[in-house]
Amino acid sequence: MNWEQLLSLRRFGDTNKRLRQEQDETRLGFEVDYDRIIFSSEFRSLQDKTQVVPLSKTDFVHTRLTHSLEVSVVGRSLGRQVGRLVLEKHPHLQTVHGYQINDFGAIVAAAALAHDIGNPPFGHSGEKAIGSFFKNGAGKTYANQLTDKQYQDLCDFEGNANGLKILTESRAGREGGLRLSYATLGTFMKYPKASLPKKPTSHIADKKYGYFQSEAVIFNEVVNELGLVKRDSKNDTYARHPLAYLVEAADDICYTIIDFEDGINLGLIEEEYALEYLIKLVKNTINTEKYSALNTIQDRVSYLRALAIGTLINEAVSIFMTNEEAILSGDFKTGLLDISNYKAQMKDIIDISVKNVYQSSEVINKEIAGYKVLSGLLSVYVNLAGNVYNDRLSDYDKLILNTLPETIDLSQSSLYDNIMAVCLYISKLSDTNAMMMYHRINGNSI
Repeated sequence: MNWEQLLSLRRFGDTNKRLRQEQDETRLGFEVDYDRIIFSSEFRSLQDKTQVVPLSKTDFVHTRLTHSLEVSVVGRSLGRQVGRLVLEKHPHLQTVHGYQINDFGAIVAAAALAHDIGNPPFGHSGEKAIGSFFKNGAGKTYANQLTDKQYQDLCDFEGNANGLKILTESRAGREGGLRLSYATLGTFMKYPKASLPKKPTSHIADKKYGYFQSEAVIFNEVVNELGLVKRDSKNDTYARHPLAYLVEAADDICYTIIDFEDGINLGLIEEEYALEYLIKLVKNTINTEKYSALNTIQDRVSYLRALAIGTLINEAVSIFMTNEEAILSGDFKTGLLDISNYKAQMKDIIDISVKNVYQSSEVINKEIAGYKVLSGLLSVYVNLAGNVYNDRLSDYDKLILNTLPETIDLSQSSLYDNIMAVCLYISKLSDTNAMMMYHRINGNSI
């Protein structure tokens, strides 16, 4: 892979090549991507979607929106630092083609901002609830009516693939979705493969999947434009866009450190115990005099958090540049921080978060409720999708059909597209709206 191709400014529907040298420096194409994402309704809904603690009423606790904003900030720093070093190593990118340090930061920031845009209500348990409906619930009846890959899309419903659908799906008057640059879309796709085969290798890019069958055409268009390396022709798997490693690192840094901070603020992790683990991570950079002058636990945690994030950013940049050639050839098989000098310290922090936060009774009880809510919504709306396809609508179906927005177009042409349309609709709901809709459908509220 080569950087000039990887930094493509092309958007859906373009007929001519967009040149970096011709860009308006006050309104760069990559910065437009960030703006389009942040003004989208799908991004706004993240303000009421679970990060760790579902439906939390505490101001301290992060939602998917605040998490996404923080990941984009860390991603911008990673991108700019890597951009500076890449341009020093490959100066023709700047002198001949006009690329600048901030271009790298803008691409990573935009992709990082959108990295959770496809997550359904109630966090990762929401993905599992949708998958379980089709694997073990009423959705099993559709297995023999879909192709293997189409059915697997549903059984392993994946927020990353759903995110690509949200960013690129065409509808009347909005062809190509948000029409982001292909450099940003490529950077967004951490897992450039279909739902089958599942984990064909131990390569990090094969850990999950990145596109539904409904987005196969746009996926192929993006990978061809960017020149992503096809790692395995038999399994149709590709190498990641190099900057996708930075998006992943930004996410890893934020959920490791900031979910831990949420646990401290919620009282789920003992303060002194927590500070000890954070100090282990930043012991080489801590200013003991400044730290000792801080009087409150919040100020001490905030100081250590900032140091930890800075430390891990520098580490990720160093690992990226050390392995740039392997990354460009598609041969770098792990996440950047998986081979970090701080891997043990990060694992200790994550283990505590898993035990004290992710598996706390508050989180588990609300995830159980979320599971029930999504299963209930799916049973109604997926049944509607099937009945529209088979042209056998009941009076109840006709009522439910009227609850769908005009952007949802169910038809008799494709059962798969109908099911994906209602899954997309449900996935876009906030936690609160999903709860309210569930109660309305069950007659518990009007």
